Amino acid sequence: MAKRKLVITVHLNGPSRATNPNLAYSPEEIAQQSVECWRLGASVVHYHICDPVTGAPSADVALFAETERRIKEQCDIITFPTLGALSAPSEGRVSHIVEIASDPATRPDCIPLDIITTNLDAYDAERKTFTSLDRVYSNTTRTLIDIAERVSAVGVKPVPMFWNVASVRVAQKLVEMGVLKEPLFCEVSVYGEPYLGFGHPATIKGLDAVLDFIPPEADWRWTVSVIGANAFAVLADAIDRGGDIAIGLHDYPYPELDFPTNAELIARVADLGRAMGRQVATAAEAREILGFK
Repeated sequence: MAKRKLVITVHLNGPSRATNPNLAYSPEEIAQQSVECWRLGASVVHYHICDPVTGAPSADVALFAETERRIKEQCDIITFPTLGALSAPSEGRVSHIVEIASDPATRPDCIPLDIITTNLDAYDAERKTFTSLDRVYSNTTRTLIDIAERVSAVGVKPVPMFWNVASVRVAQKLVEMGVLKEPLFCEVSVYGEPYLGFGHPATIKGLDAVLDFIPPEADWRWTVSVIGANAFAVLADAIDRGGDIAIGLHDYPYPELDFPTNAELIARVADLGRAMGRQVATAAEAREILGFK
């Protein structure tokens, strides 16, 4: 029996070009890289909006709309933009999504729903201290429900992001309530250094701990991403298990690969998937697999 096709997500951008000079900043650059990755096998693109010159995080609605329009004019990749400021109330986190969703030419396909409340700290090993002692990423149950309902009402799919086992258990209840709909497109993230407080470690055992709690009878398509570490060993394990994968310069700059482009990373994981017997899904096939209208 043929193995199910592999859905590849590119985590396109986010940190500074100081980590990798190939990071996209402007809507034009984000769209160009999205198309390049789509041609090589990516069927989903997750992106952050930045100041086109400095790369600083931005919530400019016009930039979101321009980015979506440019991508959709050139390919059918599934668009997966980020939300607003982490500290904003739920309405504020999705106001830009709701606004641009009013026009089919700029409507995103899906958005991340981070199912966790956590200390948002990184650890500085040289100084032996945390980079923040007070920063909390709050996602109350009310916030999760409100975000999911607001974006669903405008035709955008919420994608639960699993940081730990508790995330999976909460998602089960949101499915039972009808807040999240099956087939469920969800993402499991595991973390390398210095992200010690965020979730499970970026190892196969760290991934196991989360996947063991995904209900086997549920209609969930899970994607695996690795933040802050080389992803290939963990992603190979995910491919072998029948899961989907995400990779990109948002997650890790890959100095050991001489600072590649996103397209080069997508080409590598597409080849890995095919070598392991998983044909790569097109964007049209991924829409059907992941339950998009």
